[in-house]
Amino acid sequence: MSTVSCPKSSLPISQHAHRAAEQAISFLMQQAVENADCISLAAGLVDEQTLPVELTKTCLTNLLSKQESGRRLLQYGTTPGPADLRDVMRGYLAQLEQCPNQLQQLSLDQLVMTTGSQQLLNLITQALFNPGDICLVPAPTYFVYLGVLQAAGAKIIPVTADKDGMCPIDLERQLNRIKDAGKLSRVRLVYVVSYYDNPTGNSVSAERRPQLLNLVQQFSEEQRILLLEDAAYRELQYSGEKLPSIWSFDTDHQTVILAQTFSKSFSPGVRVGFGVLPADLVKPVCDIKGNDDFGSAHLNQNLVGEAIRLGLYQHHVNAVRTGYKAKRDAMLDAATQYFSDIPGASWIQPDGGMYVWMTLPEQVATGFSSPLFKQATQVEKVMYVPGELGYPADMPNRPCNQMRLSYGVQSVDGIREGMRRLASAVKTVLAEI
Repeated sequence: MSTVSCPKSSLPISQHAHRAAEQAISFLMQQAVENADCISLAAGLVDEQTLPVELTKTCLTNLLSKQESGRRLLQYGTTPGPADLRDVMRGYLAQLEQCPNQLQQLSLDQLVMTTGSQQLLNLITQALFNPGDICLVPAPTYFVYLGVLQAAGAKIIPVTADKDGMCPIDLERQLNRIKDAGKLSRVRLVYVVSYYDNPTGNSVSAERRPQLLNLVQQFSEEQRILLLEDAAYRELQYSGEKLPSIWSFDTDHQTVILAQTFSKSFSPGVRVGFGVLPADLVKPVCDIKGNDDFGSAHLNQNLVGEAIRLGLYQHHVNAVRTGYKAKRDAMLDAATQYFSDIPGASWIQPDGGMYVWMTLPEQVATGFSSPLFKQATQVEKVMYVPGELGYPADMPNRPCNQMRLSYGVQSVDGIREGMRRLASAVKTVLAEI
């Protein structure tokens, strides 16, 4: 029997998929595989030594000690997460906010459990944005969220940021510029990483937190603009003052979306996070989430909840902070030792988080196609994240001489050696310019 062969034709791919193509995170992961012998100061992974194996065993043993209750946890959960677990998260948030009344005024209906905070960022974007809608972000900012916005077809407007976070003066200027252009109705969101941000390690200052909120509310003339506060690194504090969230200034909880995650403080392998949403955003987010997963992993959520209930979580976080503080200090000491004699090199000393932000002389580009990236990865065998990834791709005159350096996965000795190699690469490139 003869068969009829169909002519090959191209596969139609959605515009969303095209906009999501060639993301920097994919390229970085590929580079990590292809340069496995490199010391990575690029990976934003957590320190494996901090992962709570014994704590997890204890909690799982408790959770699965009885057949009936264990089976319930191994069954599907609910899209927003079970109410009793959301109550645990409300109490946990109250501790972070140092709130004596346990935030009882906050409805559990406004809490949604998610698969890490990254899922929440994506769900919020899907719920709010049509192509051409506007999001204002600090420059620089978390480059993976820039990819989410790009995939949604959003127009990304950079706002100047400095050591105190997003600048209210420039946010007001940008919002007025958008208003004058008749496009204020297209503004959906202002995005801020409020604590020890990725990539710079800076936090929004105490003074600026209410200022940013007030500006967002002030410009909510044609429709409500929301502020998305990404607090992924909140608990990784090693020095400096404790700051209340921006969300805590939003007294009616109708402007700020608060995104929290346990990936950095507990374990990225269990992928547990939660969000506190304005009441009228909960249903759209849960409708989309229901299509995605019917609810995030039920057992994983309860594992984190059990660690909090037993009082084991806070003890673990304290140990995590101690380890990361030593690593941060090692990276800063190495920066002083190996980069101080490079004219034009500077770096930020963060109070927390997992990153050090470094600026090189203007003539030293750091991008993937730069001589420095080639010298670092192929000769010196060390990796970093190019700083330009933290800026929108179409931003005029975006800086090209910056780097994000992570002290997350390396040992103290690995950090020191990686910084020595990186400085050697920079000096080699400078000598050839």
